[in-house]
Amino acid sequence: MTAILIKPLAEAPGLMPVVQAWFEAEWPGHYGPGGRGDAKRDVSAYCHVGSLPLGLVAFLGGEPCGFVALKSEPFPTHPQLSPWAGAAYVVPPLRRRGIGQALLGSLEAEGFRLGHKRLYCATATSASLLLRCGWRLVERVPYEGTTIGIYERSA
Repeated sequence: MTAILIKPLAEAPGLMPVVQAWFEAEWPGHYGPGGRGDAKRDVSAYCHVGSLPLGLVAFLGGEPCGFVALKSEPFPTHPQLSPWAGAAYVVPPLRRRGIGQALLGSLEAEGFRLGHKRLYCATATSASLLLRCGWRLVERVPYEGTTIGIYERSA
């Protein structure tokens, strides 16, 4: 398999429309018509290097294939915790090939490099990836009609 390359979105700002389209396709309830999200604004916010929020893009064979962000804004159920890993996306045909794991590992390294001792993630769908990558389940909480896990990764 071709090596996975991870770069900050800020080093590839021309990909912002691609990432925006990924967000709109993956989370239509939030970013689609009638949703409360603004994908263009959110993606633009992740175009930083050296500070939060920041986004990372994965490339496979030179083509963009995934994204993840580290956000400073609090998660509604746990406003005392920060920063949060989120907005994780891998192009559907390439899922389960290590791209998500590579993105998460790079995000952890960047978060710790920025001085954060703990990172958090809230998810209803990515528990197995987080556990494989050494994250610890803190608790399960109800959120927007489902149960999500709150995970922590320590430096």
